[in-house]
Amino acid sequence: MYIIIYDFGTSSVKTCLFNIESDIQLVACSTAGYNTFFSDDGGAEQDTEEWWDAICQTTHASLEESALTPDQIEGIAFCTQMQGAVFVDRDGQALRRPMNYLDQKGVKEYKECMGSGLIKVSGCSLYKLFRNIIVNYAGSVSAKDPVWKYKWVEKHEPEIFNKIYKWLDVCDYLVSRCTGRIVRTPDSAFGTFLYDTRKGKEGWNKGLLKMYKVKPEHMPEIVECTDRIGGLTKKAAKELGLVEGISVFGGGGDATFVNIGAGCVKPGDTHIYIGTSGWVSTYLDYQTVDINAMITGVMSAKKGCFNYYAELETAGKCFEWAVKRLAEDEVNVYLDHTKVADVENKHKNLYEYLSEQVSHVPPGANGVIFTPWLHGNRCPFEDSKAGGMFFNLRVENDKRDMIRAVLEGICYHLRWNLECEKRKVKTSDTIRFVGGGALSSVTCQMLADITGHTIETVDNTQEVGAIGTALVVAAGIMNVDVLELANKYVKANHVYKPNTDNSQIYERNYKIFKKLYKNNVSAFRKLNE
Repeated sequence: MYIIIYDFGTSSVKTCLFNIESDIQLVACSTAGYNTFFSDDGGAEQDTEEWWDAICQTTHASLEESALTPDQIEGIAFCTQMQGAVFVDRDGQALRRPMNYLDQKGVKEYKECMGSGLIKVSGCSLYKLFRNIIVNYAGSVSAKDPVWKYKWVEKHEPEIFNKIYKWLDVCDYLVSRCTGRIVRTPDSAFGTFLYDTRKGKEGWNKGLLKMYKVKPEHMPEIVECTDRIGGLTKKAAKELGLVEGISVFGGGGDATFVNIGAGCVKPGDTHIYIGTSGWVSTYLDYQTVDINAMITGVMSAKKGCFNYYAELETAGKCFEWAVKRLAEDEVNVYLDHTKVADVENKHKNLYEYLSEQVSHVPPGANGVIFTPWLHGNRCPFEDSKAGGMFFNLRVENDKRDMIRAVLEGICYHLRWNLECEKRKVKTSDTIRFVGGGALSSVTCQMLADITGHTIETVDNTQEVGAIGTALVVAAGIMNVDVLELANKYVKANHVYKPNTDNSQIYERNYKIFKKLYKNNVSAFRKLNE
């Protein structure tokens, strides 16, 4: 069976065409990007037409690469960035540019609502947090949460707010555009923190809607991630180059499916993901929360199961920043002009070359430490004002040290998140490492050394979200359990054991890394208000 999955990330969509029979095979893959429009008021917005153009372009390219005909495709689904806000009219048309998860224009709205009250936890009203936790083991402790995007539009763009028919997330909007049906999946609904996760009470919680002053009529019908939402419309099929009527499934958010694509399908299985963002996630058959560390159990694609999820908002984005600012600007720092052709033949791209270069820098990056908070941070502390820094630069340090420090800083922070998870749940001794970051054996070994855990990787590591989504769709079509299917198809391909020779230097630097936020929090606030 052939299935198309749209892996819709922060900055690009990767359209993956899979064949699922006795195993899962990636037949074709195409990528296209879109912009994020940042503004001085904390805005981070994208454009629905850029999204759709990217989807159409990559669908045509994947079909051409595979040499398949459109009538061979049995189903499509989306695996997308989460906690965005797309406001649509009755025809499913977006009323303004969507705000993505990085948008924090609603700081004032957040403070006015959550900052009130005599007793506070993490700067939030204890009463409101307690009401949230009772309903869904979560609470809004960040100005980046979707409800504040909603409240910002209500206050600052009333003419748009009055036209809203439904409030969607990214996946829901794309499903609507394909089928004409306006719905939300439970994981998407949970991301608003207005959804009741209690057994037998699943759905929009009237009390929370009232507390946050959200109009119930703006909340869509809830469907399951595995549901067939409808057939591809004639208009969408023509633009995508597919056949009208192809089954479109509910899909959902990236955090919903990555554990399945990583093969982490038993309670306690832990994976670490590094893409544009990053996270530590442990699969659970119950829900729990750590408000102090901003960690909660987000809903899984399988009903009744959860991913205990600790996020780092800029992970791979930090390495991308380092490549652009430290390497591409002066690429001759790395390349001998007389041997450029040889280097280009040997290395597929600059990322691979830089990974090799930093492997020659000793653990600890010759004393340089980097903090990966280029757009604030969420776990284990929420602070939109936090920033990245290179700490302890000296005259003898060079760019290689700085680039290695970026990778180590990402791993230090993920270890911090992992340790916070261990306070509440039992994590696995062996951790699956997935996402683009897992392509580098240097980063894999670094993560093993810094966390002290055995690290495993899997095939097609950059497509794990799409693989997980494809397995969900296939399980629905085949009427089998998706967890059993994932356990059968997803296997480790490489194993990295911690090198104890590096423990002492990493322990020293890690302890210093954790102190850097506390020691600089007031400076961040003064500089970035």
